[in-house]
Amino acid sequence: FDILLPLLWGEGGPENYVASGYSAYEEENEHLQEGLRAKVSALKHLSIDIGTEVKYQKNMLDDMDSDFDSTGGLLGATIGRVKQLSRGSQTKLLCYMLFFCFLVFTILYWFIKLR
Repeated sequence: FDILLPLLWGEGGPENYVASGYSAYEEENEHLQEGLRAKVSALKHLSIDIGTEVKYQKNMLDDMDSDFDSTGGLLGATIGRVKQLSRGSQTKLLCYMLFFCFLVFTILYWFIKLR
């Protein structure tokens, strides 16, 4: 067993092994810990930024939802009025509306054609 100890510990016995090898491992571990801390900190900041962006996007989607709801209500009321016009015997008003649409489309066609 005495023959194997110098092979295991190197020259100078266990004192030199503990003094040189352990501190090198300790320094390496501290260096790796610092790298890990930096990565964890970066991930923390990234997750906070993602959370902020998600909240902003959620607010924007809520605003869009309310805008679409109000537009849908306005469009529904307009469609209801057009249906009421088509059901009634207001032929004169319907003819005026069709003539107006024809006139607008004709003017738009000429305007686009002249460009």
